[in-house]
Amino acid sequence: MANKFVDLVYWRNMRRTGVVFTGLVIGLASVFQLSAITVLSYVCLGVMSVTFLLRLYYKLLEMLRWNPGVHPFQSYLNNDSSLTEKETVMLVEELVLLIAFAITEIKRLLFIESIIDSIKFVVLLYLLTYVGVLTSGLTLVITAVIAVFSIPLLYKKQKLRIRRTVRGVKAFVKRIKNMFLGLIHSVRPSPAPEPAAPVAAPAPVAAPAQKQKAKSK
Repeated sequence: MANKFVDLVYWRNMRRTGVVFTGLVIGLASVFQLSAITVLSYVCLGVMSVTFLLRLYYKLLEMLRWNPGVHPFQSYLNNDSSLTEKETVMLVEELVLLIAFAITEIKRLLFIESIIDSIKFVVLLYLLTYVGVLTSGLTLVITAVIAVFSIPLLYKKQKLRIRRTVRGVKAFVKRIKNMFLGLIHSVRPSPAPEPAAPVAAPAPVAAPAQKQKAKSK
């Protein structure tokens, strides 16, 4: 499944990717004027109007003995799109892990486990309020679809130029960061020198022990 998605995103099959991309954009744009149920119903009716006519045409040819009874969409019917038991288990595990990770992160941010991360989350939510006023969620979805189908292809064709640009931006940001750090270090007052530790006085030398008295005769 992941390989098929990568093939679509990188336009390895131009016709298939063009059909999927055009259908997604037109379908999402139609939701601006109509409800999702209406759009889905019209899409299915349009597809069935074509497939039904083709099926009747091939059936007529079969009755006239001009067709050996080949179904026009047999290749699509034979295509097995079901998931195996292993793939189903892996997909459910990934979905459960993703949901658990999302719940854990939201709980961590809402209940202020890390003050810095929660402040970043508050700033993000505040910016999203402005995004919600200027655009709708459907506009963001359409923009995301266009970006998913265009950015990988653009990166593939302009890989060297994009890498040079990214390296230049990183070097510029690093230069600015070093300049600010140097400015901060030059403005910050240098810490006062620590007082020298007092030199300990030399310990008095012990007086020589008195000579032992002469042994009594």
